[in-house]
Amino acid sequence: MITKQLLKSRPVCKITFELAKEYEADKLELISSFNDWNPVPFTKLKNGKWKLQLELEPGQEIQFRYQGTTGDSIWWDNEPAAERQIPNEYGGTNSWIAC
Repeated sequence: MITKQLLKSRPVCKITFELAKEYEADKLELISSFNDWNPVPFTKLKNGKWKLQLELEPGQEIQFRYQGTTGDSIWWDNEPAAERQIPNEYGGTNSWIAC
């Protein structure tokens, strides 16, 4: 699930990513165009869900994917609730959201 909020107190678009506990991973990260595809780690909550909050400048459009690590395996997943899926240079798709 993705939620977006434009803050009234300052020019910030707050995006919250919350993923179900079904993501069995040792580590889960967001890789995105907003920071040149450098991984940003999710926090695993006590209830087993994964959560990440970002504060971005309003008006941005970002592409992103989830990157998980399970043991020695690295895997990627898209967000089905994203506003769009955009073809990427690897023959797959990236999730897309605008702030």
